[in-house]
Amino acid sequence: MNATPPPASAPRTVFFGSPEFAVPALERLVGLANVVAVVTQPDRPSGRGQASHAPAVKQAAARLDARLPVLQPEKIRTPELEATLRALEPDLFVVVAYGRILPQRLLDVPALGPWNVHASLLPRWRGAAPIQWSIIAGDPITGVSIMRMEAGLDTGPVAAVAEVAVDADDTAGSLAARLARAGAALLVETLPCIVAGTVTLAPQDRAGVTLAPPLQKEDGHLDFTQPAAVVSARARGVDPWPGAAALLDGQPIKLFGPRPVETAATATASADDAGVPGMVLRIDGAGLTIACAAGGAVVFAEVQLPGRRRLPAAAVAAGRAISPGARLG
Repeated sequence: MNATPPPASAPRTVFFGSPEFAVPALERLVGLANVVAVVTQPDRPSGRGQASHAPAVKQAAARLDARLPVLQPEKIRTPELEATLRALEPDLFVVVAYGRILPQRLLDVPALGPWNVHASLLPRWRGAAPIQWSIIAGDPITGVSIMRMEAGLDTGPVAAVAEVAVDADDTAGSLAARLARAGAALLVETLPCIVAGTVTLAPQDRAGVTLAPPLQKEDGHLDFTQPAAVVSARARGVDPWPGAAALLDGQPIKLFGPRPVETAATATASADDAGVPGMVLRIDGAGLTIACAAGGAVVFAEVQLPGRRRLPAAAVAAGRAISPGARLG
């Protein structure tokens, strides 16, 4: 479908973004700005069959307006891309989870500057994975920031922020969906001031800087010698990727839907073993209960055994693949 045409005075805008997180911002932007191009990552193989898949932003652009030019450069630092973008004579760049750092030569192209929708309350969680690390750290509040971009890693001055509460059962996936909507709304609210030149910019406080590097596969490994709340936060922060994992008899299993409990007193393991971190205490309709530090435990609602599909813990219990007293490493 074609989006409603923007006003004739709307700023010429190039939108940079790749994953689903960026789609709400693009959807809102096409009705407010004259989006002259979308820049996104190249199609990549994914899934079990490794078929080529287009980024979510490319799919959204085609749905919103089939005539909208979509650029998918393999390299961002080329004279050809710079020339293409300059030829578009953009007023604005809007960048939302594009996945690459723009060099200064590109940041200098738009007349009204490059602007980023970042999924944290800057300067906390600068970097590629702010949503995941905010959950892992146990932050009760996070949010979104509109930042004027500089060549540094999320170092630019901030034009606007909006807070979003982190719910006790939030995963990185569920929180990302809410932050994406909040970021799109904040962009709509801030854009008129940017275009009018009346926006107020606040430099970031260096004392509050924390970094959110990209997650690695090993970041999903759970350490049950930590308190239950810490284990639960880690499991939620790495969902959906790389996923929370532990070893059972040397083989990795994946764990989903964690809920920390303060005591393992309901364990079916022997009293001597009930407090050993990593011990399976129960597996029943309530979930898979695993002992953590300080007498706490985490109950996981779902389990995925090696080579199997994700199942409720009760179904795994029926198959007797995991028994109370087993140790997870």
